[in-house]
Amino acid sequence: MEEAAAQSVAQTVGSLYRDVHAKMREQVRGMDHGTLNWSPLPKANSIAVLVTHTLGSEREMIRALRQVATERDRESEFKVEAEAADLLALLDQADRDLDEHIGALTAADLTELRPRGERPPRPGIEWLLANYGHAREHLAQIELTKQLFDSRS
Repeated sequence: MEEAAAQSVAQTVGSLYRDVHAKMREQVRGMDHGTLNWSPLPKANSIAVLVTHTLGSEREMIRALRQVATERDRESEFKVEAEAADLLALLDQADRDLDEHIGALTAADLTELRPRGERPPRPGIEWLLANYGHAREHLAQIELTKQLFDSRS
């Protein structure tokens, strides 16, 4: 892959991530503590958990592509309680991370095998696209959780 093509792919995927972040902001903005931290079922996740986990996964993945070490406590993401302002700040930081890392991705970052945690190495583009799908899935869960909260009798 040529560097210009790699940058085009990276910029396109970065734009898609920013769209997910914007849609998460729309969902979170103005929500109260109870709504953000409510879970529809005992083993389901709250909106606060879904946003925190999605962004933690995204951060870890994009840094793994660039071979930048990162610390992540995945388990704590599923225990979080947060206010709207906290989640909006996380989304702002995620956009800044995209600005830093997406623009720096190289053809090698996208085509060569990259390890990620305990998982077997995969080509960077595979990590990038799989993680974007993960983010979209959690966005849909956020939207559904909000609908379920609003539909309670």
